[in-house]
Amino acid sequence: MLDGKVVLVTGAGGGIGKALALGAAKAGASVVVNDLGATLTGDRQTGSAAQAVVDEILAMGGAAVANGDSVADPDGAEAMVQAAMDTFGRLDACVNNAGILRDGFFHKMSFEDFESVIRVHLFGAFNVSKAASPVFRAQESGSLIHMTSTSGLIGNLAQANYSAAKLGIVALSKSIALDLARWNVRSNCIAPFAWSRMTSNIKVDSPEQEARVAKLREMKPEKIAPLVNFLAGDASRDVTGQIFSVRNNEIFLMNQIRPIRSVHRGEGWTEETVASHGMPALKGSFTPMDVSADIFPWDPV
Repeated sequence: MLDGKVVLVTGAGGGIGKALALGAAKAGASVVVNDLGATLTGDRQTGSAAQAVVDEILAMGGAAVANGDSVADPDGAEAMVQAAMDTFGRLDACVNNAGILRDGFFHKMSFEDFESVIRVHLFGAFNVSKAASPVFRAQESGSLIHMTSTSGLIGNLAQANYSAAKLGIVALSKSIALDLARWNVRSNCIAPFAWSRMTSNIKVDSPEQEARVAKLREMKPEKIAPLVNFLAGDASRDVTGQIFSVRNNEIFLMNQIRPIRSVHRGEGWTEETVASHGMPALKGSFTPMDVSADIFPWDPV
């Protein structure tokens, strides 16, 4: 499906990103493997996780190049795109997968931990997409694939920074899809379910959470690659502005925010009629205080 294509995957030194880079290579793509070589919280480490993945791709007969720049740095994002152009002469898809976690309850979260997560996830998706856009516009084609999360789409405890970033990515993706449609550039989101470095950080403080984590361990990141490869290839030319989720062998299309109920008074509203009429009329349609596990209570298929 991806013969002749060039795909950039960020945060591809391990976990989901590595699985997506290897999957793209197996589908025929040349791959730019980006990874900063950092811990789960974003602290730099020595060594080159990106080069290790490149070596795997080369060993199986594929083509790849490593990049160690940070997605949070606009110049770093430019360098990733330039690496694709210098090495392979083109770029067809970017997978915005890079991320960090600094979980904590909102009332205990520091500004630094909030900002750091936003910079890597949301600013990173913006930086890489922006750097790729001149290439995509010039060739009048391209695909941007952003990793979001049900933590943002639905909600989770102790992840205000991560949830805000991931829901922000959804809005960013939709705006990109609208703004770049005239150049046949596509932009979609995937909320992946898979056991990776990020999900390994989930707090296990109840039997219910323990059972949930046991199920997550069964979900391999390789299961996400087929959808990513489809979205990166020409077969998805008519698919843009959408939000998908992958959970083991299930693919979900997620809804997007639309009005679900309205109430009006011809004479206008007062505080008293909002309380006596407006809220009682709307309350039956309120969204419950769910977390992701409440919405996906059945075992992965």
